[in-house]
Amino acid sequence: MATVDPVVPKTPLAPPDPDHVAYTVRTKLPFSADFGALVPLAGDASNRRYFRVTLCNGPPASLILMQLAEPEAFKHSEEAVSGATVQIAELPFLNIHAHLERAGIPVPGLYYYDREAGLLYLEDFGDLTLTEACREASSAEVSALYRQAIDILVRMQVKATSPADPGCLAFHRSFDVPLLMWEFDHFLEYGIVTRRGKPMCADDREVIRAEFRKIAELLAGLPRVFTHRDYHSRNLMVERSRLGVIDFQDALMGPATYDLASLLRDAYIALDEDLVEDLIAYYLERLAALKHIWTDRGAFQRLFDWTSIQRNLKAAGRFVYIDQVKKNPKFLSDVPRVLGYVRRNLEKYPELATLRKHLSPYVPELQ
Repeated sequence: MATVDPVVPKTPLAPPDPDHVAYTVRTKLPFSADFGALVPLAGDASNRRYFRVTLCNGPPASLILMQLAEPEAFKHSEEAVSGATVQIAELPFLNIHAHLERAGIPVPGLYYYDREAGLLYLEDFGDLTLTEACREASSAEVSALYRQAIDILVRMQVKATSPADPGCLAFHRSFDVPLLMWEFDHFLEYGIVTRRGKPMCADDREVIRAEFRKIAELLAGLPRVFTHRDYHSRNLMVERSRLGVIDFQDALMGPATYDLASLLRDAYIALDEDLVEDLIAYYLERLAALKHIWTDRGAFQRLFDWTSIQRNLKAAGRFVYIDQVKKNPKFLSDVPRVLGYVRRNLEKYPELATLRKHLSPYVPELQ
């Protein structure tokens, strides 16, 4: 069953003790360096905090310090999950990190885990996200960056999926119908009721949930692959000629279209539609080169679009949740973009007319 969000800490974390960090740098890392400074970094929507530790007498010149909300914080997902009843002693971040490293996915190197202090010392991929890199890039450069992101995605879906690893937490949780419906309901609760400030008509809600369930059953019935769950432009770091993947601790098994929809129907950057079509074709070509062949391009496009509806509605609800519950409004400006994707996909498929009819009166962007 899908579980609800953990309680959000009411007080901010105290920064790590610089003296303790300096001692760790000097004595625990797999290279010789001296502590320089501890610089706070802008955080994401999670309860974690990040710092850049500048180093003297390296290389490297710096590392990233990830501070957990509490020493065992990663044992409870920021998101709802289904499954995961298996007992795995290590932190999900460390567990998933090790699996992705074995699969050859470019995740940051782990230098040291200070369990008692709740601090992870990680390789520094820099500050340039794929989102920011695309702002000043040419069309050809954007295409090249996204093709590299798809190369990584295909490798992750193939190499991190098979053979199955019972020691990896991702193989014990999945996008099943309860989890997909939890995310749909999350949108109804925050993307509609909280956002409007009044409840929905019970008859409309019943029809909408029935239509949502059809989508959930379709997606849950697809073959499952290793799924990052948040594979988008803010979780891909551009470091010189390579991309690095971060924020993977909520990985699970899901449909192949989920991470692709997350990447190409991104909340933070709107890609040109011709580029999206080219990148979908490139994705299918890369899979085919590895003997994973989708014979019906039209059927794949439909699955991609329907996955995008689910993913984008969930994101819209989540952004309102982050504003209302975590008091962080910075994602609200992205809500119209993701709902714009939903509107176009609802208009595209006649079989979604009922959903659009009952949902659009509550969501101005869908009208």
